[in-house]
Parts: sequence; structure tokens; C-alpha cells
Amino acid sequence: MAEALARITKLTDLGMIQIRADLAAAGDAIAAACGVAIPAATAMVAKAPRRLCWMSPDELLLVLPLAEVPEAVVALTAALEGQHALVLDVSDMRSAFGIEGAKAEQVLMKLCPADLAKMPADGMRRTRAAQVACGVWRQGDGFVLIGFRSVSDYLLGLLNGAAQAGTQLDPR
Repeated sequence: MAEALARITKLTDLGMIQIRADLAAAGDAIAAACGVAIPAATAMVAKAPRRLCWMSPDELLLVLPLAEVPEAVVALTAALEGQHALVLDVSDMRSAFGIEGAKAEQVLMKLCPADLAKMPADGMRRTRAAQVACGVWRQGDGFVLIGFRSVSDYLLGLLNGAAQAGTQLDPR
């Protein structure tokens, strides 16, 4: 029996905090509150167990253990007090999937209109998987894909279908 192209797992212990602010003005305060440096555009900075992902010129996503979310929200809210900013726990509205294995990239190549082969190790890419908005970053020998929880069953089905044995993109 042929082996699947990648292992698809649902990641259940990830918390996510959306941060909207003028990054030029509030970047130092955000970095201090998160314990992670502000990433460059289309990148992320990891300082275990946290990752700070660039989402847009005025938006960051802090990914951290779910148990740390309440304390981080309080710290970020205090750090941004008096500024036009948003700190929002979005853990319950997002789902995350691990895509691991030698051909993990091929699984995403089938679904995402992005050249993930050229994405650097510290890259963060907003794209879509089929018709669903998602974000992707490299982790270990694979990737993490995040999407809206309302379409998590659909995303899981897409990922499992794209990872089926015998469906590799390179010559058989």
C-alpha cells in the first residue's frame, strides 16, 4: 500500500490574537508585550513557543499556546492603551492544520495559487486553499495552515484528498 504524501493533523492547542495598530508607532510596545520582535512584511518571527505573523501593513497575528492567550490579551491591551488599536482573541474563529512529510509542499501546491517553494523559512503567506481564505507558514519538515473554523471540515477534506497516496505531482 502506498504511503500518503503527507500527514495531516488538526492542531488543537493553538491560540491566536489579532492585533491591529499603526505598527510604526506601536511596534515597540507590541514587541515588548508579545516577547517577539515585529516581523517584516510577509514574514513571521518565532520565539518559542510564540510566533508573530505579519498579516497586512497594520495587522499582526500572535500565535501562542492557548493557555497563554488571556494573559497576552491583557498585556497587549495595556501596552496599546491610548492608541487607536485592536487586540482580539480569535482562537475560537480559526482552525489550524499541520501538514508534515517529504511531500507536504505538493499537498499545498495542489490547493494554493502561491509559489510556496520560494517561501523562506520565516515566511508567512496569506492565500487560499481551493476557494477558502487561509494563511500558511513553514514548520519543521512541513507547514501549518490556518483558516476559519466555519470551514474547517471542508479544509480537512481538501488537505486529506490532496495528500492521498499516488497523487504526487512529480513523475511516477
